[in-house]
Amino acid sequence: MRGGGRRVLDASEMRVWLPQLLGILLCCCAWAGEASDPVSAAERETAPAMESANGGASVEIVAGATEVKRVHVIPVQKQIGSAVLYVVRRGIKEAIEQKADAVILNMDTPGGVLNSTFEIMEAIARFPGITITYVNSEAISAGAFISATTNEIWFAPDGIIGAAAPVSMGGQDVEATMRMKIVSYLKARVRSMSEGKGYRGDVISAMIDPDHELKIGETVIKGKGELLSLTASEAAKMYGEPPQALLSAGTAKSLEDLIAQRFGEAKPAVTRLELTWSEEAAAWLNAITPVLLGLGMLALFIEFKTPGFGIFGIVGIACLAIVFLGNYVAGLSGHEPMLVFGLGLLLVAVELFFVPGVFVIALSGLALMLGALVWSMMDSWPKEAVPVAWSSELLVTPLANLSLGILIAVGLGLALAKFLPRSVFLDRLVLGAAIGGTTTLEEASSGEVVDALIGARGVAVSALRPVGEVEIAGRRYEAQVAVGTIEVGESVVVRGRTGFGLIVERADS
Repeated sequence: MRGGGRRVLDASEMRVWLPQLLGILLCCCAWAGEASDPVSAAERETAPAMESANGGASVEIVAGATEVKRVHVIPVQKQIGSAVLYVVRRGIKEAIEQKADAVILNMDTPGGVLNSTFEIMEAIARFPGITITYVNSEAISAGAFISATTNEIWFAPDGIIGAAAPVSMGGQDVEATMRMKIVSYLKARVRSMSEGKGYRGDVISAMIDPDHELKIGETVIKGKGELLSLTASEAAKMYGEPPQALLSAGTAKSLEDLIAQRFGEAKPAVTRLELTWSEEAAAWLNAITPVLLGLGMLALFIEFKTPGFGIFGIVGIACLAIVFLGNYVAGLSGHEPMLVFGLGLLLVAVELFFVPGVFVIALSGLALMLGALVWSMMDSWPKEAVPVAWSSELLVTPLANLSLGILIAVGLGLALAKFLPRSVFLDRLVLGAAIGGTTTLEEASSGEVVDALIGARGVAVSALRPVGEVEIAGRRYEAQVAVGTIEVGESVVVRGRTGFGLIVERADS
């Protein structure tokens, strides 16, 4: 049936359609997440035994091992920003979950934003296996910082690394005092990451600070007054006693050559991630997460307050699905928060359509939904990752986004309640829905027909605890009781109206 131009479903149809809609939502989100992550893998048996890579210990390959080895190749290319951070973070988490032994960063970048760079460096530090940078062919500025985080730095024959002095977003020099503070911090951070890794701390410091002199023994490699940049051959030069390469762990013509040289006969299974349009889209979507949350929550609220299932339910589910998908592509969470949200949504639907009045079911569902939204925005890591002390800062951004989303939903809801009840649209949409095979206020051209129902008598066709349905003159309406509850079959009288239904009380009260 159609009422007010809107197709609606009765409770029996909801029993069929609701599980299917939830299933479609989950499947679509899962498919979209997989589509954003095109990978290829080839697996063969063998494996090296290795020491933990995080302490800067040397890595030893043991010939003849039979354990399967896995290597994940993650791109760090173009300008470093949110999109690159997302693919690196998600790639490292997948590598941990799939028990990869090594991660190779395929790097070709002119640099980028420092905050994204720091987050990438922190993500790399969480990986418990071997981390390798392949400079193919530039690791400039922020690329040099990220390279310093990894256990080994390999070069393409034309690879270049260096020129890591901080500059402003527009490329201009930073003001002198601020520059000194940033350089001091960056040098300290690089030293902490480079302990036990040869000359790396001094080399990267010379790339950051033009006043840092790089001298090994009697050889001055870089004097004061300039920034250090190195070619592949310069990075591979040997210095000191015993001789050590300045920065390079090796030179390889390609990724395949690097893997062959580094892992020898192990021939690991290789998984390659690619930076796609989805990471760029996720960066934009995550910037408007509060708006999507607000629209989604408001749309679902309106849907649950109106008869049947229609456009508001579709819009609400779509907005929240986009939030979950954006967080998945950003590498913040997996599919688990989405499943918890679906369970919460199902509990709320059960409360509204099947057992109205049992508030604990709806409250439990709402708690699960809100918790899932916060969870999806947290930077959660697999239990196999190198542990980092938990901090309440992890909750700051998720709670801020959720709070702002609730404020947007409440603000828009109040605006709708103020302006729309006088309109033909709301009369048709909210009170003019068809339920149980009857038509309602299709003939209404204004709110006058609805207002004429005040004082009319009818009967409750579902329990009002406090929301339910009443039938008046052969037509059914959403209604709520101000005080107490009304059981099925009891007589009611209309005492008022809201933007979402009639206000009734017992006829004999």
